[in-house]
Amino acid sequence: MVEVASSVVLEVLGQKAQELDQPIIDYVVNVLADEDFDFGVEGEGAFDAIGGLLVDSGCVSDDSEGRLVCSKLSEKFGKHGLVKTKQAVRSLTTPLRMYDGMDEEETPKKQAEVLDGPVLSERDRAKLERRKRKDERQREAQYQMHLAEMEAMKAGMPVVCVNHDTGVDGPAAKDIHMENFNISVGGRDLIKEGSVTLSFGRHYGLVGRNGTGKTTFLRHMAMHAIDGIPKNCQILHVEQEVVGDDSTALQCVLNTDIERAQLLEEEAHLLAQQRGIEFDEPIGTTDGKLNGESNKDFVSKRLQEIYKRLEFIDADSAEARAASILAGLSFTPDMQRKPTKAFSGGWRMRIALARALFIEPDLLLLDEPTNHLDLHAVLWLETYLTKWPKTFIVVSHAREFLNTVVTDVLHLHGQKLVAYKGDYDTFERTREEQLKNQHKAFESSERAKAHMQAFIDKFRYNAKRASLVQSRIKALERLGHVDEVINDPDYKFEFPTPDDRPGPPIISFSDASFGYPGGPLLFRNLNFGIDLDSRIAMVGPNGIGKSTILKLISGELQPSSGTVFRSAKVRMAVFSQHHVDGLDLSSNPLLYMMRCYPGVPEQKLRAHLGSLGVTGNLALQPMYTLSGGQKSRVAFAKITFKKPHIILLDEPSNHLDLDAVEALIQGLVLFQGGVLMVSHDEHLISGSVGELWVVSEGRVTPFQGSFHDYKRILKSSS
Repeated sequence: MVEVASSVVLEVLGQKAQELDQPIIDYVVNVLADEDFDFGVEGEGAFDAIGGLLVDSGCVSDDSEGRLVCSKLSEKFGKHGLVKTKQAVRSLTTPLRMYDGMDEEETPKKQAEVLDGPVLSERDRAKLERRKRKDERQREAQYQMHLAEMEAMKAGMPVVCVNHDTGVDGPAAKDIHMENFNISVGGRDLIKEGSVTLSFGRHYGLVGRNGTGKTTFLRHMAMHAIDGIPKNCQILHVEQEVVGDDSTALQCVLNTDIERAQLLEEEAHLLAQQRGIEFDEPIGTTDGKLNGESNKDFVSKRLQEIYKRLEFIDADSAEARAASILAGLSFTPDMQRKPTKAFSGGWRMRIALARALFIEPDLLLLDEPTNHLDLHAVLWLETYLTKWPKTFIVVSHAREFLNTVVTDVLHLHGQKLVAYKGDYDTFERTREEQLKNQHKAFESSERAKAHMQAFIDKFRYNAKRASLVQSRIKALERLGHVDEVINDPDYKFEFPTPDDRPGPPIISFSDASFGYPGGPLLFRNLNFGIDLDSRIAMVGPNGIGKSTILKLISGELQPSSGTVFRSAKVRMAVFSQHHVDGLDLSSNPLLYMMRCYPGVPEQKLRAHLGSLGVTGNLALQPMYTLSGGQKSRVAFAKITFKKPHIILLDEPSNHLDLDAVEALIQGLVLFQGGVLMVSHDEHLISGSVGELWVVSEGRVTPFQGSFHDYKRILKSSS
């Protein structure tokens, strides 16, 4: 049956089938060849199952063509006797789509609430349940295929290690010229005919909206998958956290210098042999010993070679340099001696960053490096990268960070890469001026064309004006084409206004202290309050307890002593990276929201997703295809659906692009409730809150001054 199904699929898809990856063909065949598969009326069931995949892979241009192809598939499968006889009326199409993915025990009840018809029969309900489970298996299969592709991509990444012999395969790489390259994922073009030159020693900021392909571009560079990258150019992409094991944080960084580790190991082995020779102890044969050369002479000679090489690669300073980098990223001496498996994911990402800085590749690729850093570490990293002697590309949502560390900006927009000189503020001014000039040129060109066309239309059949008309026609043909300015759609973060406003007090701490069981007190005698007009940012080093305070406020934790009062009527929304990581990546945003809020009309959930920028087809895409910023907006939609009075935010700008951060600022400014955030993003804090609280030494203290003042004090004390 599978063989027949495969031939039918290849026949219907025709030439397009040759352009598809084999896993996609196999997936389509296996889905349609399932003996229980329901093609539906005119292939509608087939389109529900594989239509999105056909569109995303580029096999069909749009949904209309996809439905036509699925109709042909249904007809062909029917001629081969592979389609079972189905009921003529598919009355379940709409409820099937709306409630796909709900909890099984809730589905029949919720369908009965919304269907304008009789309650489903047992047969129809069983059929609906089978179809729902099958769709879930299909989504899971797509997700697993995506995971396999990601693992294959990671396997293609180069080994992370210090390269002391950059000249072995030719001169060390300097400038990198990449011309006329294309990058696509899943049939979707991200970059078309891209060309960019990276000048050695320049520091590039890669900017563009979430989902445009910034991370994918970095991955392709890291794998040398773009023509023009020299083979001997060492590229390192800091993306994955280090794997936790028994090696210490310091040793994990030092182990990237493989040659140093091997030389030190050989030195120790030879010294042990040397001691055995001196005491006439029996030893094994020494590999590489010359004929007639004694063991003692060989060991001595080899040790001299090792010491010379260790001096050449500056091995003596390696440990101090690695320790200094870790210290800059807020690792204390005790933490540097802890095994990597003892650290959380955020701290392992810091170790990965420390390894990259220690290795000093020819081209360093950093993707949101400040996400897991506190302000002290961000300031240290700014200083370190400013002095970086080689080339790097950094993706970051932090405007001030980019302004400090980059010398050039690469803008990924409309499937094109455009380079600009200067920091981010300079880029923004330059691009704004370019867009204004382009808009003026377009309007001028359109006016000239309209004027000439009007003359041509008016006197086209006037013999006396024939020469003038021909002149205008030629002039119109010579008039150059000017592209219309296509602005990006505006981002939206519209937080819903609560229907009620509880009276004060809303949240108050009275002599509240807290410590985790078995540990010391983290906070003593906290006294503060939060109301609907509060706009507060909490700052302080990582590990000081800022997230713990958010949990005390929300009620996730209770004080060890003292009291935390929360109004019984207050609704709080808490955003953290945990909510982003907890998304069901095999589902889509709309289905995810339907699971979270069963029984709520689909249109209401769509409208709420749209108010946070998850609009149109984006709400129906599998979440594993979304960028980090797009996932963050789904998480925001989930936590704010019930119209909270207070929003608690833990590093909300992580993974958002710069435009999305601006939209978040505007959304928080317009929100008619209280805001308390933990962040180190100067632009976000300065634009959305008016009060600063410093967390240190078990206390929460209001700071008299701006975030810029706090940053200046922190710099002067380091």
